[in-house]
Amino acid sequence: MARSSGSTGPTLAVVAREAGVSVPTASKVVNGREDVAPETRRRVTEVLDRLGYIRRPRCEAPRPTAIVDLVVHSLDSAWSGAVLHGAAEAAHEAGLEVVVSAAATRSRGGRLECGWPEKLYARGSSGVLFHLIELAPAQYSWLDERRIPFVLIDPASDPPPGVPSVAAANWQGGMAATEHLIGLGHRRIAVIGGPGRAVRDGGRVAGYRSAMAAAGLPVPSAYVRYGEISEAGARHRMGELLALTEPPTAVFVCSDQMVPGVYQAVRGRGLRVPRDISVVGFDDLPQARWITPALTTVRQPLSEMAGAALRTLLRLMTGEVPEAIRTELSTRLMVRSSTAPPLRAPL
Repeated sequence: MARSSGSTGPTLAVVAREAGVSVPTASKVVNGREDVAPETRRRVTEVLDRLGYIRRPRCEAPRPTAIVDLVVHSLDSAWSGAVLHGAAEAAHEAGLEVVVSAAATRSRGGRLECGWPEKLYARGSSGVLFHLIELAPAQYSWLDERRIPFVLIDPASDPPPGVPSVAAANWQGGMAATEHLIGLGHRRIAVIGGPGRAVRDGGRVAGYRSAMAAAGLPVPSAYVRYGEISEAGARHRMGELLALTEPPTAVFVCSDQMVPGVYQAVRGRGLRVPRDISVVGFDDLPQARWITPALTTVRQPLSEMAGAALRTLLRLMTGEVPEAIRTELSTRLMVRSSTAPPLRAPL
């Protein structure tokens, strides 16, 4: 971030906020660019003078670089690496710097604790990407009041109207997973989703229901289970399904993180995947390839989602209107070894 020649001088982001413009626009004024409206140039110049921003000679430094924040739920989560890669690559192409931080959250809700806005503001961030973070109404208001643009990546719940987000086509993925199982000959297909209020899992379960309805297959209420996204929670839910009088021959699991628990429940009853029951996941995390048997799953384009979110954020930073408030990227079914045609004999 460009500062005045003194160590306590204002950052370019502070100047932009005071003038009510984007950081790139303030940078154009500082560097004498011609493609700025006269009124905007006057307003920025007044703020520069009022705050004592000292312009460096052109030979001293290149064009100021804006900083954007990427706030993730956890740095050690299975998703963080792919999201960071996509955001960093897109930021490099745009000439931006990315600061990555893990959110301090309370309980399991992914809701940000107090204190992060002040750190973000002091850093002079030009915009923020939030991944798997749930913002409180007051935090949305705080960002809006300070004109800090932000974009949500893979939001857990529906954001307020007008809040830009980038997500995977969850309904499409759920339908593709279920159609794959139907195509193998399965008719008794169950689904295990995460917390029932999560919009992601709601879309995936809706896709499952649509595929079952299109094939004329019933969906018993006992075949639809929800729980925490954890091995223990999935193991418990899968155990409930296997204990039914007529257990399913296949199950669609709405998160790869839950699959190890599903495998444990199956093996705990002396059964095998996919001989006795087929399993399809969702995400295509690295573990999907090394778990045994290798998991058939729906690939969620995490890096592409982060890159698209960064490009949307850049449009907001430059005062443009994004092409769409909600962007959905296509998913793709990755067929591996955890699915097979059902046995003729019942479990």
